Amino acid sequence: MSTTVIDKTTIDVREIAPRLRHPLIFDTFDALATGEALLLVNDHDPKPLFYQFQAESPGEFTWEYLESGPDVWRVRIGKAQAGTAPARACGH
Repeated sequence: MSTTVIDKTTIDVREIAPRLRHPLIFDTFDALATGEALLLVNDHDPKPLFYQFQAESPGEFTWEYLESGPDVWRVRIGKAQAGTAPARACGH
């Protein structure tokens, strides 16, 4: 079964204070409908964010690296549909 993910918004956190980044990302994610995604733009690999998603929203998100540095990382974070395989951070 093929799923279509629609990018709803882009969040570029490179100029946002680090303490504000994760709350902004999670608030934006929470506002997504199933099948929608946000595009995260960051200045480093957001792997700690991936682990936070695993802890707080297991099975509820997808994670796809679109660009992997060295200066810019772009990750599509989607609201998972039922039956979607668990998100994995490796393979980027």
